[in-house]
Amino acid sequence: MSSIKIQKICCIGAGYVGGPTMSVIADKCPDLEVRVVDINNERIAAWNNSDLNKLPIFEPGLDRIISRTRGRNLFFSTEMEKSISDADMIFISVNTPTKTKGLGAGQASDLSWVEASARQVAEYAKGHTIVIEKSTLPVRTAQAIKEILKTTNRGNKKDEISKTFSVLSNPEFLAEGTAIHDLEKPDRVLIGGEDPEAVDALVKIYLNWVPSKQIICTNLWSSELSKLAANAFLAQRISSINSISAFCEATGADVQEVAKAIGTDKRIGNQFLSAGPGFGGSCFKKDILNLVYLSGYFGLPEVANYWNQVVVLNTWQQDRIYKIVLEKLFGTVNGKNIAILGFSFKANTNDTRESPAIRICSDLLEEGAILSIYDPKVSFKRIAEDFEKLSFNNQGIWKMANSIPDALKNVDAVLILTAWDEFFGLDWNYLASLMRSPTWVFDTRSVVDRKEIENTDINLWKLGEGN
Repeated sequence: MSSIKIQKICCIGAGYVGGPTMSVIADKCPDLEVRVVDINNERIAAWNNSDLNKLPIFEPGLDRIISRTRGRNLFFSTEMEKSISDADMIFISVNTPTKTKGLGAGQASDLSWVEASARQVAEYAKGHTIVIEKSTLPVRTAQAIKEILKTTNRGNKKDEISKTFSVLSNPEFLAEGTAIHDLEKPDRVLIGGEDPEAVDALVKIYLNWVPSKQIICTNLWSSELSKLAANAFLAQRISSINSISAFCEATGADVQEVAKAIGTDKRIGNQFLSAGPGFGGSCFKKDILNLVYLSGYFGLPEVANYWNQVVVLNTWQQDRIYKIVLEKLFGTVNGKNIAILGFSFKANTNDTRESPAIRICSDLLEEGAILSIYDPKVSFKRIAEDFEKLSFNNQGIWKMANSIPDALKNVDAVLILTAWDEFFGLDWNYLASLMRSPTWVFDTRSVVDRKEIENTDINLWKLGEGN
């Protein structure tokens, strides 16, 4: 095992990965001091809020871990310099969005936050520090981090000599909504690195709760690529089953029955075979586009075209749903009231990044629809910010609803976009009395049973269900 003794950990970035990951490490390793730092004062204040219902991230079980660890060995702070200088091990867990301008715009990752973090580590770190890539990064990013750590310090020559660094890759494999479970009982922990002692130091931390057989050690580049490839494969399955959902509607088949049939094949498995309005979240689209860009960069256009089609089909599925709503409502939604149930990209999270609801709702608003949006965890502010990022000709209006009945009052249609538990088993007899007639329910998540609406005047369209 490593002779390096880890006592203090710092994580740069208090987002969806950094916050939960460090919370679990603090919970499982009470002898370690864990500090999560971020330049966003509002976010850090939310992490330190005494009301655990107001944490910046909603994840089942996260509040209980925070209550046990915060103030004991887990701390959230904006004190970047002190937290870095005191740390033996530093995780870089900052945002890596897709570039919006310059070379690779629309595909390549913007690594400016990673570079800035590496420069801060180079400036403030003391002694030997293990630096760990936690953000999802392009292959060979570790080399850039190494170069920054090696060359940034130009001031105190004595201080330069005393500073040494080891760079590791430790990508996250979390699914939002089950992140705490995924952290506490991971399928695998992947660690890439070239310094055996640094690798062993990180392995030793995970061994506090992860069986050794589930810890995989690779070289740096395999670790970086494995994260991109994993997300690409998962997104590919979603686009694949969504393509079959359209085929089912055209032929009279039922996508749920098809998914069950193919999912029982042990070579395929039943995960990520739920048809829906498309994948969302911070990773899938971004990572596939990154893979597309890198494939082109390394002279592999056929590979780039193959993976790009996964994203193309995802966008097509959202456009297809919007057009079906338009068609069923007599070709126009101008001035019509539509309830939107669910705005987060999936259940059990308040994350709306790349949510299918954003594109579908914006298309409806552009057609002049009046939307009443209900989501149990997404705030008005978050939805407003998502719409503001889009440049579309907004002819309609939208409002937030406080409950499902509130959202459905006098609506012409209901569009279910997220599979929240509370959307299952609704009293559609009662809800139908609140809506205008004729009424349509568009179920993109298979939450409505046809038996539940058989005594109502509701017209039901279910994604992937042929007539």
